[in-house]
Amino acid sequence: MSETTHDGTVAVTAAPSPDAGLTAAELAAKYGLSVSGARPSLGEYIRQLWGRRHFILAFSQAKLTAQYSQAKLGQLWQVATPLLNAAVYYFIFGVILHASRGLSRDVYIPFLVTGVFVFTFTQSSVMSGVRAISGNLGLVRALHFPRASLPVSFSLQQLQQLLFSMIVMFIVAIGFGSYPGPSWLLIVPVLVLQFLFNTGLAMIVARMGAKTPDLAQLMPFLLRTWMYASGVMFSISTMMQGRPEWVVRLLQVNPAAVYMDLMRFALIDGYSASNLPPHVWAIALFWAVAVFAGGFVYFWKAEERYGRG
Repeated sequence: MSETTHDGTVAVTAAPSPDAGLTAAELAAKYGLSVSGARPSLGEYIRQLWGRRHFILAFSQAKLTAQYSQAKLGQLWQVATPLLNAAVYYFIFGVILHASRGLSRDVYIPFLVTGVFVFTFTQSSVMSGVRAISGNLGLVRALHFPRASLPVSFSLQQLQQLLFSMIVMFIVAIGFGSYPGPSWLLIVPVLVLQFLFNTGLAMIVARMGAKTPDLAQLMPFLLRTWMYASGVMFSISTMMQGRPEWVVRLLQVNPAAVYMDLMRFALIDGYSASNLPPHVWAIALFWAVAVFAGGFVYFWKAEERYGRG
């Protein structure tokens, strides 16, 4: 385009851009651009997460190896820590407070060890999950990958640690007269269901911890309260005799108690089905599916916000 100015010269002006007047979103759509770090659809997110499965496994193994790398006993602390906790709980609750009532010594000791190990699995998954994003900001900001990889990887790390520790659980159970039998096959579905529950819970607290890092300081107190309400050191059905039935059932359907009791039922010969709430397998399945699915969607909805701000 050209036009004559007041002094007779001809000024040349550029033609208007074909993109003039378009918003940023319209420009991106016109040229096939997408927002960097935008949240993908749920289906695409699941596909991306599956594509990172080798990273998730390798990352969990590396974290597990490095966890006790500075200690002289190394990986033995994976077993020694919960065993020492069990010994302390046995002295306080079994010897001094007589929380073992209703259970013989040959049942109570494997009962207590199993409870400590199984609850520690959930406890450690939650504590790792709450720091999954806030404790790995360098990785989150440097690389593009589905952020759910981190809480899933930490839960997988805790599962591997429990599998290693279960050797001690087996030895304790056998040492007190509970020998391998068909019921031990139930250990596999119990672990699968608890892993799904733990992973969902880890994703929930990972999102919360990413926004509020101070949650990591509060979480130990919440977990300790949960532990005391879950029957780690005592049998809920025995200890709560004489209480209203709805109170007993409420404590028994607590997910931590459900997975501990199912593991005890599978491992310990003297721990009968009478100690379990009705429909216990349906309850265990409900907690696993509901918390995993809900936690996954809850975490995914904030995908584009992790590592920012």
